[in-house]
Amino acid sequence: MPMSFAQWAQRVLEELAEAFNGWYNSDDGNNPPGFRKCDDKHPRSTVTWKKGAIKHDDKHGQLRLSKGSNLKQGWSDFILAEYETRPDVDVENIQQVRAVWNDDMWELHIVCKKEIPVKDAPGNKTAGIDLGIDNYLAIDYEDGVSELYPGNVLKEDKHYFTREKYQTEGENGPSKRARKARQKLSRRQDHFLDTLSKHIVQRCVEEGVERIAVGDLSGIRDGKDGDSRNWGVSGNKKLHGWEFDRFTNLLEYKAEEYGILVDRESERDTSKTCSCCGRKRNKNRVERGLYVCDSCGKPMHADVNGAVNIRRKITQTPPTGDMSNGCLAQPGVFLFDRESGLFHMREQGDCKP
Repeated sequence: MPMSFAQWAQRVLEELAEAFNGWYNSDDGNNPPGFRKCDDKHPRSTVTWKKGAIKHDDKHGQLRLSKGSNLKQGWSDFILAEYETRPDVDVENIQQVRAVWNDDMWELHIVCKKEIPVKDAPGNKTAGIDLGIDNYLAIDYEDGVSELYPGNVLKEDKHYFTREKYQTEGENGPSKRARKARQKLSRRQDHFLDTLSKHIVQRCVEEGVERIAVGDLSGIRDGKDGDSRNWGVSGNKKLHGWEFDRFTNLLEYKAEEYGILVDRESERDTSKTCSCCGRKRNKNRVERGLYVCDSCGKPMHADVNGAVNIRRKITQTPPTGDMSNGCLAQPGVFLFDRESGLFHMREQGDCKP
């Protein structure tokens, strides 16, 4: 009878426990078992204790780390570790302890939970964010400007690091070159999303924003029968390369520090509704980035139009006919600079005759 996943997991844990028992009782100078990195610059092994397996004696600067029920000989059998910190560092609310083997000694990495004081909101205005499927992000500020954040950098990196030469497989899985390429791509994506969310929060502070409405795309990948929705070859590539939830999570906790609330709002009908007159029609979206209302005749950037409609889900205000579409048609554009790792406003040319 084939083993279930739980049985396989238990078997792996038992084998790892036996390996650690043998290493603890060995005097041969063997390397410890466990997770091993492919580069000598990285730690060889890592052992992690979660919150329930840690007893903290802050008075004496000690940590009691459980060996686990399958390793300890009795209730008093544990690992006792002492630590010293700088005077300005407080060790409290410990969430995790990691023991990292660095060739000739163990290092303890202590992960603590720190409460960040929440500031008062910088104003009482609102902002709306439309998460474009093509790695575009549009934001509209109440009584302010509209801005675009193209994700060209993400698309370029994804295209470069997923080329055929980086997809080589060996007998034991991806080749060393393929693993390094995937790690580098992941680091670049992490930096881009972190920088983007931080930049937008700072812009919201400057604009006096109290609440941000973000389009909720959590179910966009799901089909009617519970299967993955098929957007075509090109659409699937764009969709699965854009981490909607991850960006929104980053935005939420960065905005919380400044007292700004983030609401996830449905994007239903926001892309086909005119933000100036309220006309709803699919064919008003003439091209990927152009929306022209067949009722009021105003042209605007399609993603910015969606951002305005998402923002109005907070204020519950209807479209206004006297709304200027200057910023809607020609929003400011922030581009990501690879050298500085920051976003900068793109210079706009002089369009005067």
